[in-house]
Amino acid sequence: MPDNGVARPRSPLQTVDRALEVLLSFTERRRDWGVMELAEAFAIDKSTAQRILAALAARGFLSADPVTRRYSLGPTMWRMAAVWERAGGLAALAQRVLEPLAFQTDRTAIFAVPDGLHVRCVAAVDGGGPLRSHPLVGELYPANAGATSRGYFAFLDSNERRALISGRVFATFTGLTKVDEQELERLFVETVAQGYAYSEGEYDYATRALAVPIILRGRPVGSLSLGESKYPARPDDVRDHLPALQAAAEQLSALLDNRANTAAVARQTRVTRAH
Repeated sequence: MPDNGVARPRSPLQTVDRALEVLLSFTERRRDWGVMELAEAFAIDKSTAQRILAALAARGFLSADPVTRRYSLGPTMWRMAAVWERAGGLAALAQRVLEPLAFQTDRTAIFAVPDGLHVRCVAAVDGGGPLRSHPLVGELYPANAGATSRGYFAFLDSNERRALISGRVFATFTGLTKVDEQELERLFVETVAQGYAYSEGEYDYATRALAVPIILRGRPVGSLSLGESKYPARPDDVRDHLPALQAAAEQLSALLDNRANTAAVARQTRVTRAH
């Protein structure tokens, strides 16, 4: 505080950081902001809130509704997301975790994200030889068959999961595929209790899989799994690698949440201040 008791103006860097905080505040549940709402939530005055929202809207990061005067995410966010994806995006980020996991465990490591009643493989690394004769990226795994999908669906809120699954007719892939709704729910509850999903021959008779959820801010956003062919037999069980899989899932969650970069920035800031 200066001697006259008037607060110093926010520095340009602080202003940029506050604008980024506003962008990061948008979620599935928080899809728009009004000026007064934002001011109260961020403990700033109305004029500051208005300037931040207007500046972001001017560059297309936000879009202002002329009737309600509420701000939602704008077209620039879509353009930047598209650029990121064309540069490798989610798959490139996941690859940093999948490669060491695959070669450490000598299994195929798969990262899958939700796609309706399936999860879709967005990145995969073969550590112990190909799991399939075709590329895995893009393959869909149904909610009712296999650990890769169960590692995601089991950890959804039970009401959300039931809303997705109730009344659905599921396909049968092998004699071990579960299609009964109550039996599936029992499997989901069992999976949550043990903290991981395991399957053998549900989606493909010749494969086994072990999977855990990728949790981002308390919510599952996908699954990380290890897959293997049952033939030839191996000296170890894929479940022996659960600790490595769980550690990799935490690493991937940190990357997706930008926690690793945030920690690096904080360390660099401390070093700079020390000098």
